[in-house]
Amino acid sequence: MRSILPPLTLSLTLLATTPFSGFLHPAYSVPTNHISSKNIPSSKQQVIRATLKNGLRVIIIKNNLAPVVTAQVNYLAGSNQTPKGFPGTAHALEHMMFRGSKGLDKDQLAIIGAQLGGSYNAFTTEHVTQYYYTAPAEDLDVILKIEALRMNGLSLNAADWDKERGAIEQEVSRDLSNPIYKYVSELQKILFKDTPYEHDALGTRPSFDKTTVQDLREFYETYYTPNNAILVISGDIDPQKTLATVKQNFSSLPRKNLPKQTSFKLKPIKAKTLHFPTDLPAGLITMAWRMPGEKSSDYAAATIMSDVISSQREKLYGLVPQGKALSADFEYIPKGNTGFGVAIAAFPKNRNYQSLLNEVQTILRYFHENGVPAELVEAAKRKEIASLKFSANSITGLASSWSNALAFQELNSPDDMIAALKAVTPEKVNQLAKRILKPEEAITAILTPEDSGNPLSKKGYGGAESFASIPDKPVPLPEWADKALKKLNIPKASPLPTDITLKNGIRLIVQPINVSDTISVFGAIRQNSSLQEEKDKEGISDITDEMFKYGTKTYDRLTFRKQIDDIAADINTGSEFSLSVLTPYFDRGMQLLADSELNPSFKQENLDIVKSQTAQSLKGLYQSPGYHFDRSVAKAVNPINDPSLRQPVPEKVMKLTLNDLENFYQQSFRPDLATIVVAGNITPEKAKATVEKYFGSWKAKGVRPNLDLPQRPNSKTSYIHVPDKSAVQSSVALVESIPLNVYHPDHYALNLGNEILSGGFAGRFYKDLRVKTGYVYNVNSSFDWSRTRAGYNISFGADPDKVDLARKAALKDLQAMQTQPVSEHELQLAKASLLRSIPLQRSSIDKLASQYLTFSELGLPLDTPQRSAQIYYRMSAGDIRKAFKTWIRIDDLAQITKGPINQK
Repeated sequence: MRSILPPLTLSLTLLATTPFSGFLHPAYSVPTNHISSKNIPSSKQQVIRATLKNGLRVIIIKNNLAPVVTAQVNYLAGSNQTPKGFPGTAHALEHMMFRGSKGLDKDQLAIIGAQLGGSYNAFTTEHVTQYYYTAPAEDLDVILKIEALRMNGLSLNAADWDKERGAIEQEVSRDLSNPIYKYVSELQKILFKDTPYEHDALGTRPSFDKTTVQDLREFYETYYTPNNAILVISGDIDPQKTLATVKQNFSSLPRKNLPKQTSFKLKPIKAKTLHFPTDLPAGLITMAWRMPGEKSSDYAAATIMSDVISSQREKLYGLVPQGKALSADFEYIPKGNTGFGVAIAAFPKNRNYQSLLNEVQTILRYFHENGVPAELVEAAKRKEIASLKFSANSITGLASSWSNALAFQELNSPDDMIAALKAVTPEKVNQLAKRILKPEEAITAILTPEDSGNPLSKKGYGGAESFASIPDKPVPLPEWADKALKKLNIPKASPLPTDITLKNGIRLIVQPINVSDTISVFGAIRQNSSLQEEKDKEGISDITDEMFKYGTKTYDRLTFRKQIDDIAADINTGSEFSLSVLTPYFDRGMQLLADSELNPSFKQENLDIVKSQTAQSLKGLYQSPGYHFDRSVAKAVNPINDPSLRQPVPEKVMKLTLNDLENFYQQSFRPDLATIVVAGNITPEKAKATVEKYFGSWKAKGVRPNLDLPQRPNSKTSYIHVPDKSAVQSSVALVESIPLNVYHPDHYALNLGNEILSGGFAGRFYKDLRVKTGYVYNVNSSFDWSRTRAGYNISFGADPDKVDLARKAALKDLQAMQTQPVSEHELQLAKASLLRSIPLQRSSIDKLASQYLTFSELGLPLDTPQRSAQIYYRMSAGDIRKAFKTWIRIDDLAQITKGPINQK
């Protein structure tokens, strides 16, 4: 649960990891026409709409992608409706909605959430607070019952708020440790001074300190009412039966009189320049302007304007391939009645930013004075409209598109946004650019990296401590929940895809899915730079991936992007590649994808730019706290000369040659290491024919490399503190290596045990480190499995004075897994969670494809989920205790902490 601040999607993955190898493909003719935005039809789904007598608006959309359902309750209240001086009230209430209601206490709610096996959470914005559940479709009745109980009978007691206040203040600390959050917070104060938008929906520690449970109750009783809510349900359901269930659960809830919305007036803005220190590996230049909100009639035009400015065919992004910026983008963050747009460019640490700032100012001034190209307006319209069709490829995404339209944009349906996009003209966009992008109203900011100091090695914390374990007691569920969830079932097997190996070694996996008129392609070439890069050639894999952005031997960079725009497609290229395209243009999309993968343009002048960018980025990265934290984790679990610890040296990167690049491409981009997943409105026969047509000429040369890292010895305890001057909260990782691999049968018992420890709101870690104590905002644990290795990681964020308390509580829970069998109640809960989660892995085409690629990478069969279900179903508490006692070495856990310098 958290306040959602729309993130600035800065392109700060400064070191991409994407190598590939390919071969010449016959040239082909350029089509003379392209899709018109007017000819892209609106997505058609089976939709039922209703408004209950109490005012609750209901939208039900059928989507048979998977036996899964998503329910989203949107309350039309957020931080803008909170009392003056209490900006976090809506966010605090969001947290308390998980603390129980009449007929369903907090423990029961956590247990039900775990048994459902899906995801359930919430977020708060300025105008809307959304609560969402995604679970097996058979459990929709349970989800609706929960939301009906919370809508009218929230418990809200002072004791629960006192505990939750500690957790929410940890969330504030976490965000205040983020330099981007601090920048955006200051930006909002300037752009929206003396309006509700001046503060983010997160809230502040002082406001939470003075917030009482009565304040929360008043807000709840004022705004949490059926006539102030929109319920959106999508999934593999019967719409008519679903509507009947909604009426059964919600019709009796009373409506309330809502207060009138207060208006506000935005004040004039004067240009200003801000400076912020950061812990980022690169510096950032930003220029921000106030822009229309998503409820504005100008929202569609503002979206298109943003898309054009950020287009890879435009001058702002062009700073990157020219070597003038490490990354560049334009982000549009709408916020209801207003919003802002930010031009962003990254520069190397310890470099003067003035010339780059001048470039960005010149580019944005040109857009302000001259407008944008009409051709790119049409291309952006096609892309935006086509992207709405892809929402049907995710059950959650489909629900979100309707929630966005109705709750956030105050439209009647997503089709209204399509109509608004179609109506956008170049003239409208240019008028908007003239009105908004005024130099005299730009808020410029320079975010400059600062040194926080090198990691400090200290004496280990002493390994395990002796704790008395207190096993959790079973929580009796309400009869309606117990009846629905009590029986433990192995999920029905899903149809397997067509899985074939082409003559040149490509593994092709095809899954026909007819939920939209689209096709998605996902591909990966199995690589391991630690083993494939020659000595003193470290970094060549990253550079190879970066070179794909310069186009192909058939098309230069700009012409290639135009071909993609002409068919309203999305293409990503490199060692991991993808294509999203409307069904009629699948053939053309695959032509372009293959041209990039098999026929990249490697030129000396471009290589010189990429080498320079990479070397500069590395220098900044190696001085950043985030790097030192990750590096310390890696060193803690690997022996000193392990191949995985190899890393590029900036000076040696600059010596890499075009011959090095071409050799790595030829040796590492092999069809016999490639997997391609095709999913969507297509037959296996058509997919196979098209892939063979464009990728069939790709041939492997030489011996297939061994890409498996060697086994490693057990890691030992250590303690490292990474100073971070900009952080308020400490980030902590407790890690160790495990002498297992993904094929070892005990990995199932460890996974099931980890579900007991870290399985969402019902997990032991969450209950003991957050709910009972408020030491942390969030805590997670996970196992990392590969073909030859495994590792264990517990991670959390806490104020410096709570780190030791949180660590002790975590180790207490971990030791209990070794000394006592888990209770039958916990065992059944964990099994239910894992078994019910299996259908959710197919709830979007992206998830499904990612799963197939993971199985291919690990050498696992595609029916692994079904095989795993059988094993989990039969597993005993003794199996879990034995596995944790055998393989988890509490004495050997290393602790790596990143945070304030005065860390104890």
